[in-house]
Amino acid sequence: MNPNGRRKALVPGTLIIGALLGYAAWVVYPMVWVAYSSLKDEQAIAENPFALPDARGVDFENYRTAWSDARFGDYFLNSVLVTTVSVALIVFLGSMAAYVLARFPRRWTGAVHGLFLVGLTLPVQLSLVPLFFELRALGLLNTLPGLVLVYTANGLPFAVFILTSFFRALPASLHEAAVLDGCSEAGAFWRVMLPLARPGLITVATFQFIAIWKEYFFAFMLAAGGADGATRTLPLGLANLAITAQYRNEYGPLFAGIILATLPVLAVHLFLQKHLIAGITAGAVKG
Repeated sequence: MNPNGRRKALVPGTLIIGALLGYAAWVVYPMVWVAYSSLKDEQAIAENPFALPDARGVDFENYRTAWSDARFGDYFLNSVLVTTVSVALIVFLGSMAAYVLARFPRRWTGAVHGLFLVGLTLPVQLSLVPLFFELRALGLLNTLPGLVLVYTANGLPFAVFILTSFFRALPASLHEAAVLDGCSEAGAFWRVMLPLARPGLITVATFQFIAIWKEYFFAFMLAAGGADGATRTLPLGLANLAITAQYRNEYGPLFAGIILATLPVLAVHLFLQKHLIAGITAGAVKG
């Protein structure tokens, strides 16, 4: 092989690797900087913001301030409750709707599936005004159950879109064998078809967890006015902490709050990474 040709072939590969490493550093370093800055006091942050904390000066006071004084503990619990219940409802209702649309085609199933797809294209901001008045009429404004209903309705189109392709790709013979063995339609769904769609369920649950955990718009508009901020979620608490840091120059608790808000997302992604990749690949191949 011509050495010049090999050298020319290696140059684009080296450039690509260098560009990817530079992009990774550009993405990762800010979070690393926030992480070690959260362990420094305000004086150390102001004097040399990019320096690593002194081994003897590592301080976890910022985390205590964010968790207790800034009420991050309450906001964290609200986010856990809202996100967990919303994701469970989205997966539960979305899987049943997708199964019916995929396995029992009727004249109306195409129209219903199209309505779910329309829900993916419409901006969510258009629904704010009617949602506000509906929740107020139901007595669910500035409540966590009201926020759960909004998140569930907003996540169902995505769940149905993803899971319908999974159920369509599953062999019909498995459903027929389950029915012949004495399973009812509900039994065949819960015992046979639903476990086979696990990659799709995990994909939907992961994406919806991340989306709901960091959601700010609906939380601010529909749940920020509760008494003493009792219904605020973690993004609202983080925004309040950012405003406080801007006027008081107290950035240590803000950095600690960012880390506290980010850790659950990283944990879920790392724990479900293999299943998530498998689910996305299966959906791409079978869709």
